[in-house]
Amino acid sequence: MITTAPGTALLLAAAPAGKGRLIDATRVLPTLAACPSASLTGTAAGTIVELADPVDQQTVLTRIRAAAAAPGPLTLILAGQLQLDTKQYGIHLALARATPSTLRYTGLPWAWLVSELKPRRAGSTTVLVDLVAAPDTWQSVRAGGLVLGDGISLYGRVAPSLPRHRVAAPAYLQAVAGMWRSGLTPSPAELHAQAAAQVGSGEELFLARGAVEDVVPTAGGSSGAVEVGGDPLPGILAAAWAGEHERAAALAVEWEGRAARTYGAGSVQAIHWLEVRADLAHLAGDAARSCELWMAAGEARLTRHQPPDAPEVEAAVDRAHHQWQSVRAPERARALGPRLVSLRCRVPGQRPGATDAARRRLELLHGLPQAAAGGW
Repeated sequence: MITTAPGTALLLAAAPAGKGRLIDATRVLPTLAACPSASLTGTAAGTIVELADPVDQQTVLTRIRAAAAAPGPLTLILAGQLQLDTKQYGIHLALARATPSTLRYTGLPWAWLVSELKPRRAGSTTVLVDLVAAPDTWQSVRAGGLVLGDGISLYGRVAPSLPRHRVAAPAYLQAVAGMWRSGLTPSPAELHAQAAAQVGSGEELFLARGAVEDVVPTAGGSSGAVEVGGDPLPGILAAAWAGEHERAAALAVEWEGRAARTYGAGSVQAIHWLEVRADLAHLAGDAARSCELWMAAGEARLTRHQPPDAPEVEAAVDRAHHQWQSVRAPERARALGPRLVSLRCRVPGQRPGATDAARRRLELLHGLPQAAAGGW
């Protein structure tokens, strides 16, 4: 939701230079800078401040303090790596010249960030993070989480460092920026859900905490969805990331039913929950079910007379196609194929040759023995 009050967006991407770098944090800044300013700030007008690989903690603190003092909404976007101060055991965002021995003076203490954001009005601050944690720091984050205090919305991911000194990419924020560049303006919770579904594949810790959290009774009073800032999605995602896939799927079905009863079976609100279910199936490792649901979402949008080149339609069909390619059981992929090819013919998407690729795979599937083993 875009508001009329001017807002502020602070983009901070930092990681140590040289062998200590765990993430190519600044890689995402050009893509974020190309996004509409209204997407970054959540307001019709606003100020955008960019810090790329800063070296001085006091300079960074000054910029954060100034952004936090602004009266309007604040969006803080952080890409970088977390390291633990071995003397005081505080978590720091490592800056460009940070080393393990100098971290107290060359990193930004997470506690400073908490302190600067604490006085802000509840509900006026959204923080998006894409962070990689050094091994000892990862254990600390896994045990205690990463928090910013009440009244602040925090979404994003923290991932462990890659093995063999490989440098990670800020894939979560790149997914966020890609949606913003396409002109989409979902709520932070919806934005997080879509980005997390695109990049979640390992043991990352995904963060989804709205400004206000309340337990919301559902129909029958037993399913216990957590509604965050009026939105049940973060609580459903939290259940999925905790491995409670059946519970998360059941809650999404329940909310889809509510939307259908309130707004109509083919409404945008009902389709939203259909797409959530598709994401949840992906998170549960059920590519076939995810493909089915994404196809249903694409078909539902076409039924609403959305054009085949609408971003939401293309995204649904692209994701259905991707999930279909991940179905390893030939019989199941064969069963889904004709519907996917038919839909792909109606929605060719932006990737050249996607329709032909779908046809070729279906032909190959039909050439396989009916009792072929999985793993194709």
